[in-house]
Amino acid sequence: MDGATATVHGECAPGFEPVREAFERNFRERGELGAAFTAIRHGEVVVDLRGGWTGPDRARPWQADTLANVWSTTKGMTAICAHKLVDAGELDVDAPVAKYWPEFAAAGKGEIPVRWLLTHRSGVPGIGLDRPVAVEELYDWDLMTSLLAAQEPLYEPGSAGGYHALVYGWLVGEVVRRIAGQGVREFFAEQVAGPLGADFSIGLASAADLDRCATLVDPVVSEETATALAAAFAQAGPVALAALTNPRLEGHHANEPAFRQAVMPALNGHGTARAIATIYGALADGTLLSPATLARARESQGKEVDAVLGLPNEWALGFYLGSDARGFGPNPAAFGHDGLGGSTGGADPENGIAFGYTLNQLGPLIRDDPRKMALVNALYESLPNT
Repeated sequence: MDGATATVHGECAPGFEPVREAFERNFRERGELGAAFTAIRHGEVVVDLRGGWTGPDRARPWQADTLANVWSTTKGMTAICAHKLVDAGELDVDAPVAKYWPEFAAAGKGEIPVRWLLTHRSGVPGIGLDRPVAVEELYDWDLMTSLLAAQEPLYEPGSAGGYHALVYGWLVGEVVRRIAGQGVREFFAEQVAGPLGADFSIGLASAADLDRCATLVDPVVSEETATALAAAFAQAGPVALAALTNPRLEGHHANEPAFRQAVMPALNGHGTARAIATIYGALADGTLLSPATLARARESQGKEVDAVLGLPNEWALGFYLGSDARGFGPNPAAFGHDGLGGSTGGADPENGIAFGYTLNQLGPLIRDDPRKMALVNALYESLPNT
């Protein structure tokens, strides 16, 4: 059985048939292997689909409880943890990071505010190339946070956004840990996922969940694309190389049990599409954060070209805004976060919409994968007067 004959299960509310059609086309036309997509409107699940296989051997169908590593979609969940502390009056995003994490003041970083961690402007988008980092070292929380505390800024803090591809989770997560007195995985479980009944964790908390995980498959790229990517890395400067290649991760790394069970809050959130949609739905309907905190979390920090990725960005505090690319629907103030290869979670409070998407056949893009965009566009096509 191939993508053209993959079986799709689940439900669509009347009027949302275009989403199912787009989901099925992803298998027929866009190389989908296994995936799930859930959408919520005004607190009600209107789309809940799954299909395909959990691995390239096509031995196990994708189930309602299949977990997928969602790469940087995890960053949005980590940002939510910070905003929960803002809501509780325990975190001031304009206070210096060093107020909460004194060791971070080293190497001239004493005045960097928490806001710049959330918006990728800290000047520390990675560990400098003079200290090579092995993949296995990413699993050591104390090591990674100590390296970041000691790291000199790689460019002037606050001067530009530079995507903190790997290190975002330790930077924001250590602030959460210092304030909350517990690890970000535990904080997220107690303050976010647990109360919502959402099947999502920042790194697998139990080895028993390994059997539920989908196997990620590296992107299939053309020779032309592979050549272009190689040329881009060859021409990249030290800031981009530190952010993206120290170490350089590939999709298959996320299949290792040690990777799955580590706490890497920028990289290894595991969950279902329904869990992601549930969490963003709780943002959209105002039950997860207060209106004032959510409004601050969604504030645009300005449009720019990212110093690491070279892509146009418009950040809020820890979330992408839909902006000109309309990556989360036609509302430019819709927000969320994509993950490497295609996964996403997003919310549009004005339209009462939230959604989550998980998959295992990774695409080559960091955001706005064509499969994700087909689903989001079909979702909004299904809304009246949108």
